[in-house]
Amino acid sequence: MEDKRLEIGLEYFRKKGWTPFPFQIQAWKDFLDGKSGLLNAPTGSGKTFALWFPALLEYIQNHPDTWKNPQTNGIQLIWVTPLRALAQDLQKAMQEVCQAIGLPWQVVVRNGDTDAKTRSAMKKRPPECLITTPETLHILISQKDHHELFQSLSAVVVDEWHELVGNKRGVQVQLALEYIQSLNPHRFKRWAVSATIGNLSQAAQTLLGSELPIHIVKAKVDKEIVIHAVFPEEIEKYPWSGHLGIRLMDQVIEIIEGGRSVLLFTNTRSQTEIWYQKILEARPDWAGWIAMHHGSLDTSVRTWVENALHEGVLKLVVCTSSLDLGVDFRPVDRVIQVGSPKGVSRFVQRAGRAGHQPGLPSEIYFVPTNSLELIEAAALRNAIQQEEMESQFTPVLPFDVLIQFLVTLAVGDGFDPSEIFPMVKKTASFGNLSDEEIQWVMDFITKGGASLGSYEDFLKVVKDEDGKYRVKSKKIAMKHRLSMGTIVSDVSLKVKFKNGTYLGTVEEYFISKLKTGDRFFFAGRNLELLQVKGMDVFVKVTEKKTSNVVSWMGARMSLSSMLSHKIREIFREYNRGIIRSEEVRKVLPILDLQSKLSIVPDESTFLIESLQSRDGYHLFFYPFEGRMMHELMSALISYRIAQSYPVSLNMAMNDYGFEILSDVPISAEEILEEDIFSLKNIENDILHCVNESEMSRRKFREIASIAGLVFQGYPGKPTSFKHIQANSSLLFQVFEQYDPDNLLLKQAREEALNQQMEQEMFIQAMKKLNQLEIVVRHPTQFTPFSFPIMVDRLSRTNISSESVEDKVAKILAQLEID
Repeated sequence: MEDKRLEIGLEYFRKKGWTPFPFQIQAWKDFLDGKSGLLNAPTGSGKTFALWFPALLEYIQNHPDTWKNPQTNGIQLIWVTPLRALAQDLQKAMQEVCQAIGLPWQVVVRNGDTDAKTRSAMKKRPPECLITTPETLHILISQKDHHELFQSLSAVVVDEWHELVGNKRGVQVQLALEYIQSLNPHRFKRWAVSATIGNLSQAAQTLLGSELPIHIVKAKVDKEIVIHAVFPEEIEKYPWSGHLGIRLMDQVIEIIEGGRSVLLFTNTRSQTEIWYQKILEARPDWAGWIAMHHGSLDTSVRTWVENALHEGVLKLVVCTSSLDLGVDFRPVDRVIQVGSPKGVSRFVQRAGRAGHQPGLPSEIYFVPTNSLELIEAAALRNAIQQEEMESQFTPVLPFDVLIQFLVTLAVGDGFDPSEIFPMVKKTASFGNLSDEEIQWVMDFITKGGASLGSYEDFLKVVKDEDGKYRVKSKKIAMKHRLSMGTIVSDVSLKVKFKNGTYLGTVEEYFISKLKTGDRFFFAGRNLELLQVKGMDVFVKVTEKKTSNVVSWMGARMSLSSMLSHKIREIFREYNRGIIRSEEVRKVLPILDLQSKLSIVPDESTFLIESLQSRDGYHLFFYPFEGRMMHELMSALISYRIAQSYPVSLNMAMNDYGFEILSDVPISAEEILEEDIFSLKNIENDILHCVNESEMSRRKFREIASIAGLVFQGYPGKPTSFKHIQANSSLLFQVFEQYDPDNLLLKQAREEALNQQMEQEMFIQAMKKLNQLEIVVRHPTQFTPFSFPIMVDRLSRTNISSESVEDKVAKILAQLEID
């Protein structure tokens, strides 16, 4: 029997010629039954309507006679999205539904781009549906009398939860949900939409907190993903990172020609600029048909690209993860991925952009940037077939976010610690918060902790006569409101033409390396630097070509543990003579040479290679734990070696392993006897090498900004990156010397250790290595696995006039490749 409560929703679908999916009907019923939960649905499956309709149906059900009359209802639904770009499309789609069914609801977007007039109108008459970001939700909480704003709320929906759950923006969402819940006399529903991740139940629990039962609605929408690997004509036996992609340009042009509309994803903004430039050089007749999209381009440019995609006027968009999720446009025919995406979930998300409608296969073309990445293509296919995805774990005890949240409450109506901390402990991130830690946090925001008590700027919160803690200083309140959020990026400068036309932003560190007259490629143009004035970089278009492409400091993505595991499975099968895919068959020359000179390590072996070259004495280690883990591992092993040997050491790493280069011979067998992989004193040794490796300082700068210790500047007058760096370094030194038990210092070290995408503990990785059979080989020359690591070091330390390509060519000429 048809549920009468769903009648209006079903009628809307019928008029559109649509049939709702079973998961949409299920979500409608569960919502109307008062349940909270997580909706697991792929991109393009109708997830928005699955949670927008029941909010409307519930209102209609509660106001059977008056729902068509305009009323002052207050906010009924808050829809949280991680991307501003998504908000406008959502707003249009939601408002259209209201108009079609005759419900006089207002849907309004409120984020950092919202003008003062709209904000003021929203205060006077709040809309029924508010679309916002995690940061803006906290800005609303910082307003006086904000509790009135949330009184009428019946639901909060968090979009793209898989993108938020594993980071500090997700922690902000957890705190906001629990806090708004504590204000509401009636329990509102909390829902989220998430793509598939490995620990879906845990992600649901993180959303729902400690008091709600786990409830998951799964969309059983069959979505076939077809992966086409693009093979180079010749497989080089010595692959190295990044040099191959552009060489496959002819094949990429053919793929683009074969589709009506194409997205070409790269992993970095620099790569996006390069590919756009090279495609335009190869096909100048495509000018006007192709565009570029990445996070540093002017918002108006990105909006134009999104609209042009929506209207189908562009043939190709070269983009980064800025088009990974959320941005709504018509499905494209084809997706091209340049370079390994380093994770299964990210690859599936991007593939889902093609054949966006349910039932249609998603075709994605994988373009390797070095031949070994073809193995990653095979590993991706294997993981997708077995429906294995990466897990995302919420940060544990991020004190910087908690400090920011408490000051936010103190800027607003104030807070009572006896009420607020039990509420904070209901979140997954702060469930284990101890009484001692609570006391430390309170001392820190009221007295500046053990070391900052003499400085007025750090005495932010005071206890008022009514026992509530508030921010009394208008200056501190204003600075806090300007600094809220957990996205910390390096200071960006605006790139402009002399007439004031704005192109986008570049990081200060890139511009600091240029002098007047230098040329660089940005926003699809060859530009010449005229002058840097304040926070503006003035440029002009130049006819002269340049190979200098804007680079950003964004960290390179690290191989996920899931993908690493799949690669080692493929290596195990190779060692047994089993070849299951065309990609692996193509790279057999590489694996055969690796096997001949050394071994191909699999799940049961940990390979160490030792050899000598003109550069010195090389030790190569292959843990297959991803670049970020290897950065820390190489620092730890170097630290332990240096304790026993008076040596000068150099390090390099990629996703498969790392190199330690010394100026004197180091015996691999001897250092193994000294147990350099021991778990004994590991935490102490890690702290030593972390302190020395700058990783902690880098993390502390972010933490100091989030915790409000370092002010980023006023609108139009941001503090310079150097100044922020100097201030945070000074605080780091003060805490180390005078306040060694400072929780922010402890947090910086822990975050430096757990920097890997999946938040897996470094110690677990070391334990895993200790369980493997260690195999030491002494190859007579570089192996196919060691070669790309060595080239990575060359590209970072190359200070001669000779290019990396020329150096690599010379080294290759010396190697015997039979």
